[in-house]
Amino acid sequence: MGATTDKIKGTANEAIGKAKQGIGEATGSDRMRGEGMVQEVKGKGQNAMGDAKQTTKDAVNDTAAATNKNL
Repeated sequence: MGATTDKIKGTANEAIGKAKQGIGEATGSDRMRGEGMVQEVKGKGQNAMGDAKQTTKDAVNDTAAATNKNL
């Protein structure tokens, strides 16, 4: 999966997780709140993975550009 895909999925999971938590609060469902928390954390992890992939890709591209410049 690419960095952008990870970030999109992460953002979606965070939003859905927050919504589930809100529904759980409104209905008094501990299960729904718990599922929402887990999904939100999963989304944050996916966003972090996307950021890490993008940082790595940028570093590799910068190194390649610097190497090509010096040739």
